Amino acid sequence: MNFYTYTYTTTMKIILLQDVSKVGQRYDVKEVNNGFAQNFLIPQKLAEMATREALSRIEKVKEAAGLERKKQEELLIKGLDKIKGVTLNLKEKAAETGGLFSSVGKDKIVAEMKKQHNIDIALDHIILDKPIKEVGDYDIVASLGDKKVTFKLVIEKA
Repeated sequence: MNFYTYTYTTTMKIILLQDVSKVGQRYDVKEVNNGFAQNFLIPQKLAEMATREALSRIEKVKEAAGLERKKQEELLIKGLDKIKGVTLNLKEKAAETGGLFSSVGKDKIVAEMKKQHNIDIALDHIILDKPIKEVGDYDIVASLGDKKVTFKLVIEKA
């Protein structure tokens, strides 16, 4: 065997078990450097070697996760239907001019929606360009895919 005809592979195929920055998302099959896989990804349980058995197992897991995600989306769409036309009232500390001492962001809106109307909605479904910093009435849009609903947010001075 000639030295020049022998090929030594320095990469290996892995399956990511978690999202890894600059590498990929969970369940992605990637080809990475041997050392990176064996010294970091596999010992940290971030990845496993891509064997036939592991690949078939991951395909089944992906399929089940897809079904679960679809079911969750249906529940979220029903939740969006509940939100339509709801009025959310907040009392916040504000200056005489109407400026709030602390802004109202998505997290506060989600928490109050749960508290006042017992409706769960994810932060990323609320469309808010920037936090609200003044007393007043606002139309807030919540969306999931192509479905959008609007609800009213009323911020009053406490």
